[in-house]
Amino acid sequence: MKRDVRILLLGEAQVGKTSLILSLVGEEFPEEVPPRAEEITIPADVTPERVPTHIVDSSEAEQTVEELQDEIHKANVVCVVYDVSEEATIEKIRTKWIPLVNGGTESGPRVPIILVGNKSDLRPGSSMEAVLPIMSQFPEIETCVECSAKNLRNISELFYYAQKAVLHPTAPLYDPETKQLKPACSQALTRIFRLSDQDLDQALSDEELNAFQKSCFGHPLAPQALDDVKMVVRKNVAGGVRDDRLTLDGFLFLNTLFIQRGRHETTWTILRRFGYGDALELSPDYLFPPLHVPTGCSTELNHFGYQFVQKVFEKHDQDRDGALSPAELQGLFSVFPAAPWGPQLLCTVPTKAGRLPLHGYLCQWTLVTYLDVQRCLEHLGYLGYPILCKQDSQAHAITVTREKMLDQEKGQTQRNVLLCKVVGAQGVGKSSFLQAFLGRGLGHQDAREPCQEPSVYTINTVQVNGQEKYLIHHYMDGQTPCLFVSSKADLPEGVALPGLSPAEFCRRHRLPAPTPFSCSGPAEPSTAVFIRLATMATFPHLVHGELNTTSFWLRVTLGAVGAAVAAVLSFSLYRVLVKSR
Repeated sequence: MKRDVRILLLGEAQVGKTSLILSLVGEEFPEEVPPRAEEITIPADVTPERVPTHIVDSSEAEQTVEELQDEIHKANVVCVVYDVSEEATIEKIRTKWIPLVNGGTESGPRVPIILVGNKSDLRPGSSMEAVLPIMSQFPEIETCVECSAKNLRNISELFYYAQKAVLHPTAPLYDPETKQLKPACSQALTRIFRLSDQDLDQALSDEELNAFQKSCFGHPLAPQALDDVKMVVRKNVAGGVRDDRLTLDGFLFLNTLFIQRGRHETTWTILRRFGYGDALELSPDYLFPPLHVPTGCSTELNHFGYQFVQKVFEKHDQDRDGALSPAELQGLFSVFPAAPWGPQLLCTVPTKAGRLPLHGYLCQWTLVTYLDVQRCLEHLGYLGYPILCKQDSQAHAITVTREKMLDQEKGQTQRNVLLCKVVGAQGVGKSSFLQAFLGRGLGHQDAREPCQEPSVYTINTVQVNGQEKYLIHHYMDGQTPCLFVSSKADLPEGVALPGLSPAEFCRRHRLPAPTPFSCSGPAEPSTAVFIRLATMATFPHLVHGELNTTSFWLRVTLGAVGAAVAAVLSFSLYRVLVKSR
């Protein structure tokens, strides 16, 4: 919602623009009226919507067209003022003022307009008959207010409606031509309905309606009010109420009715409570609340988070078999813009005959929280965590662990989620190793059907000294090029160690020959070795034949983790490897 509102008054000379502003501020009709009023600001605490409101006057006599256009560009809403006793000023709305405001806007959002019929004290009847065709022609016109600056009639209402047109605009919600909710609004309200339908019976019971009402408006509906609402729906929508419960069609009808009766702030209150912004998309502030994760720390779901996601699981496990079928999982994802977990899910967590059991479901949430906490916050937001759990944000569901350095100092960790890197050459059995962690041996039924999209992660739980820990295995690419660097090459060659020489070791394991390197002397050190390292990283296929030796990868796994190129100085790794033989 906007933090302030800027209202611009336009119209012909002598229609009373300046008098309206001065009557509002002074609460009496001014005896002397200047050609143009200064901009005034109404503080937030005296406006109905609690936002600062700036009111700007205009004058064709004192401003150029360019200056008027600049004010229109800065305005959030324009009040086009006409004289109810002068028909010529009404016609100018259509021919002059609306084209000036929105004439260059062929597509996209238009500035909302309030028509203001001033000097109602000079005319006994109403001008609405003349104005209605104009309102039908221009959908950006929110409403029309007849008022009198002289006797202060409807002055406050005028500026209230102008403020309302900015903070609760009709245009994103409703199409006046079709008299239907716009697709984006209908989609957002459908998601809200699904989140509120806790038993998934496609209808809202009195209990669910009151929980929804209390969440959005702070108090439940009285029993008689509930009955009245359902009676109105029954009269207007076939199937809007089923078994004394409000269906989705009935829910959408009620919001349509609110808008048609000028109560669109009710629908906006609902939408904003569930995280929607002015564009009817979930706002970044809602989906990604602040969460500081210092370097060396990790993120985990806390017990509040696990309780919530387990409750979501139980809600969608309609057959109560302890596992989500593909159809049940699709129902869970119906409140997301797209399915957040892809086909690789079945190869990442423990599953049961193609279904997702609670254990595997919790493993997936644990994995997402550990690897990408922002994505986890987004998912919890789509599931309505702040609303359903009555919290400020879904960050309430996350625990940030202490730094890894502190764990090392204390000799143990308080973390419940641990990561293990798995590295090896192609064909040595890394994938089988990861799938075995999920309980799938080579003869397992699920293992005989290869994954559509193999996962580079698997996650399961293990017992460590009586405590359950989540262990993540990360499949690392085993084709990382490796280069031995002979440092201090300017010095005489030392006494050879027993066993294989460095050159023989590299030849036997199909590695590039050791590259000599020295940085002694006054000359700038050679960059040849660094160029070679970058070349190997850029074109790893050029040394593919040198990287397939299984025994080599079994020995240097720990040395190669996480590196684009492993440069081993002074043969220290070489000594370890030879000694291990």
